[in-house]
Amino acid sequence: MNVENLSLQIDSRVVEAPAGSNLLQAASAAGVYIPHLCHHPDLKPVGACRLCLVDVEGRGAVLACRTPVEGGMVVRTDHPEVEFARRVTLELLIVNHHGDCLSCVGNQDCQLQEAAARVGVDPERLARLRRSAPSGEIDASNPFFTLDHDKCVLCGICIRTCNEVAGVDALEFAFRAHPMRVSTFGRKPIVESRCESCGECVVRCPVGSLAPKRFERPAREVRTICPYCGTGCAVHLGLRGGRIVSVRGDRNSPVNRGRLCVKGRYGYDFIHHPDRLTTPLIKRNGQFEEATWDEALDLVARRLAAHRGDRFAAMSSARCTNEENYVIQKFARTVMGTNNVDHCARLCHAPTVAGLAQTLGSGAMTNTIGEFPDAACILAIGTNTTAAHPVIGFRLKEAVGRGAVLIVANPKEIDLARHAAVRLQHRPGSDVALLMGMMRVIVDEELLDSEFIAERCVDFEAFRRSLDGFDLPRVERLTGVPAQAVSDAARTYATRKPAAILFAMGITQHSHGTDNVLAISNLALLTGNVGRPSSGINPLRGQNNVQGACDMGALPNVYPGYQKVNDPAVYTKFQAAWGTELNDRPGLALTEMFHAMSAGQIRALYAVGENPVLSEADSTHVLAGLARLEFFVCQDIFLTETARLADVVLPAATFAEKDGTFTNTERRVQRVRQALEPVGQAKPDAWIVSQIAQRMGAAGFESSDPRRIMAEIAAVTPSYGGISYDRLEPDGLHWPCPTLDHPGTPILHTQRFNTADGKARFMPLQYKPPAELPDSEYPLLLTTDRSLYHWHTSTMTLRVDGLKQLNDRELLKIHPGDASRQGIRDGETVNVLSRRGKVQVEARLTEACPPGVVSLTFHFPDAPTNVLTHAALDPSSKIPETKVCAVRIEKGSGKA
Repeated sequence: MNVENLSLQIDSRVVEAPAGSNLLQAASAAGVYIPHLCHHPDLKPVGACRLCLVDVEGRGAVLACRTPVEGGMVVRTDHPEVEFARRVTLELLIVNHHGDCLSCVGNQDCQLQEAAARVGVDPERLARLRRSAPSGEIDASNPFFTLDHDKCVLCGICIRTCNEVAGVDALEFAFRAHPMRVSTFGRKPIVESRCESCGECVVRCPVGSLAPKRFERPAREVRTICPYCGTGCAVHLGLRGGRIVSVRGDRNSPVNRGRLCVKGRYGYDFIHHPDRLTTPLIKRNGQFEEATWDEALDLVARRLAAHRGDRFAAMSSARCTNEENYVIQKFARTVMGTNNVDHCARLCHAPTVAGLAQTLGSGAMTNTIGEFPDAACILAIGTNTTAAHPVIGFRLKEAVGRGAVLIVANPKEIDLARHAAVRLQHRPGSDVALLMGMMRVIVDEELLDSEFIAERCVDFEAFRRSLDGFDLPRVERLTGVPAQAVSDAARTYATRKPAAILFAMGITQHSHGTDNVLAISNLALLTGNVGRPSSGINPLRGQNNVQGACDMGALPNVYPGYQKVNDPAVYTKFQAAWGTELNDRPGLALTEMFHAMSAGQIRALYAVGENPVLSEADSTHVLAGLARLEFFVCQDIFLTETARLADVVLPAATFAEKDGTFTNTERRVQRVRQALEPVGQAKPDAWIVSQIAQRMGAAGFESSDPRRIMAEIAAVTPSYGGISYDRLEPDGLHWPCPTLDHPGTPILHTQRFNTADGKARFMPLQYKPPAELPDSEYPLLLTTDRSLYHWHTSTMTLRVDGLKQLNDRELLKIHPGDASRQGIRDGETVNVLSRRGKVQVEARLTEACPPGVVSLTFHFPDAPTNVLTHAALDPSSKIPETKVCAVRIEKGSGKA
């Protein structure tokens, strides 16, 4: 979109500025300083501080931040009357601003300090003004930052940031007279408010009022990618003395535009934690003993050599880089001779890959994160976005602010529902019924995109016939959602275009998870919302590189780039590329491996960066399988619950201690850069695997240099064929990127689908209930969820003191009515029992859970939720049904 430039004069200089900008922006772009405290480029201008006064010929004094540029304007920033007014305003601000500048965190980065220096302040005039007494009021309740009211200039930036950027609304002005204050609701301490501790207000505070508790100015910075969720936020790690002392978001990143969540900004203490593994460990007589690298690697190579073939399995990791995942799967296939390699995608988005590959030919997010704010409608189903992908949550709230209609479908009353125009609170496991019911309405009312269906899809009639079983009365009985609400959601999604669908593990973690994904695909195709900007099917990947680990072939049935291991042409291609004979039988999925261990079929396991003792459904069977192994080697950054069971433990480097790439949820391949040397003797995963391979006499592992590995990936992976480290600067590339002159593909399927005939496929569906439902013995339904403050099995986040303070224990969320019937009080210790196990937790009474439904996270080792969950598998993707199982609650004793 071309924007007209307008010509105007500022202090006798002719400058140009785009139409729609204001005078403050125009002056700043021209290098002309106008003092201001309340303006920030991310926020709407409000003119609260009154410092940005300028003189416009013919108008007099105006606020620069609130005055749009016009062609021919003549502006003076140094008019005597303007300068006098500024000086008076500034003096009043300074005289009520208490604090020692030299000891303030904001020193040398304070806009009040800069304004005073540039405008000029007369000490004699200040001395004549009456100073307010300092209140001494400092809110230090948050573990990461403080709010010092005596330094506050009441600019309102923190309040507007919390509203406009974060969409949380934790702050507001209180006492709108003297003494006015920035406050939480009811003047609660910040930590007790709805504040999410993202720190967005802190980084925008123009003075030192909101300030980090720990501050040390970095000596240098390294740009890399956040190691938590799949959003792929770019960060600058600030370094001093061999440690990370600061983290800031990269404002130039198209992914996060400088925004970060609480984990992405503050969750890095684990890197320097004393629990880090720093040397190889070998278990002798049941106890770990430190060993040299040569000793450990020789032992691993010797023992693994005795278990080549399908007696061996490897677990790769979504936490590792693309290059490391590539090397791990290559090791399993070329050195060990098996396709028994998998990773935690099996537990999250395996149905996405299986389902969308059938209908669209590609099992990945079709659009980009940056498109969401321009959608007219967003359906967020089975995703607790503000907790699991907070920066994407910012984008969704931005979309609502721009006029998008948000539909939230979730069994629980999640935070995102506060922003929704349509809420669908359906029973866990009834997603197919809900979505097919919506499609029945769209077809019956002829709201479908007939032209798109005719030109770009096949098998529509068979799908249409399958809708006959989803009349609205039946849908209401199955889902618990009123028929009118289903109709309203259907009409809204079908008529407001472009419309985007977002989903996560609330859709996939079911024994019919692939059917759920197929239903989502049907809905998007039915309305023509695929292959167009701000629309599409958008699975939100849970971990930093789970998309990349799949792309790299860390799956039992495909090589890198989703090339099937049992396709003769593909098999021949990889044998030639890797120079060795390969196994053409698909291997075992992660969820099948533990049964194979128990049966004695798998005798040796190499687990990299996985913690299945806590993450796997029905985790008791994991322990049973691991106990049958003849040899188990674990590679991680901490001695996890799983690593403690290993025969050999190898210390790995964190993301900050190595180079490589991550691929985020929108298929953007981005550079990860080494900022620190690994602690102790820890090594990058690719180095460790390559050393084992060399000791086993394998060729093709001579270099663990990430650049060389990426060159090999590009040579064998068509979708990565045009990707190189040089081309990834500065912001990465979206695959598919098949050639070196290809720009990448932000939006999939714009012209054709990745199928043999180029067309998408509708899939007829039937409703299938969850594998286990409540009964008289286990009358409640347990579903699992995520915490904003923790990640996966909390191997990293429980080693960040501030995050642990914000969420330090597991809580059973239960509806007050269910609790009352059993005489359970809030905060009381209870036992949660399923047919598979028992955990003891503290009860938290909340209406976020509907009657009959309770929920737990799986972040806390002392309350291992997955001893309860059901390992019933989806037949297509082999994912376990961790989102639905039957439980009962028994009163415990005392407080948890």
